[in-house]
Amino acid sequence: MPDRAAGALTLVIGGARAGKSAHAESLVTACPPPWSYIATAQAYDDEMRQRIALHRSRRGAGWTTIDAPLDLAGAIGALPDGQPVLIDCLTLWLTNHMLADHDVEAECRRLADVLSRPRGPWFVVSNEVGQGIVPDNALARRFRDAAGRLNQDVAAVAGTVLLMVAGLPLKVK
Repeated sequence: MPDRAAGALTLVIGGARAGKSAHAESLVTACPPPWSYIATAQAYDDEMRQRIALHRSRRGAGWTTIDAPLDLAGAIGALPDGQPVLIDCLTLWLTNHMLADHDVEAECRRLADVLSRPRGPWFVVSNEVGQGIVPDNALARRFRDAAGRLNQDVAAVAGTVLLMVAGLPLKVK
């Protein structure tokens, strides 16, 4: 299904609790270790700490976790050539930048540029947030629009795009 060769980018996208992360983990572990997991989540409350702990508990030996809530492009750039990596997830990373009042467009361009030149089998998880109703506030609309543009930019440079629906991967590209 996805290309696991060096220099291949796969985007795994879907709705909340669609099985994106678990599926992406299985794709990465089909590659030879060691594997890197670049995490963008920040534990602001107990519920988020539990989610992070669940994700960590699914990963066994062979994984190195790199926390990159803001400098995702820098963390990706520091990876050794050829190493399989899972980046989870773009929408949390985008949220972090929006909450920090950073230049979201510039950060997204920087990230898309790095992702356009994969140096290994790279797997990126993101949420599809544009299939619901139009949000009722400006911040939520800004987030939805920025996430949609970011997902389009990453999908454009990805060799494979998988849409997760109810735990099932559908190949889009």
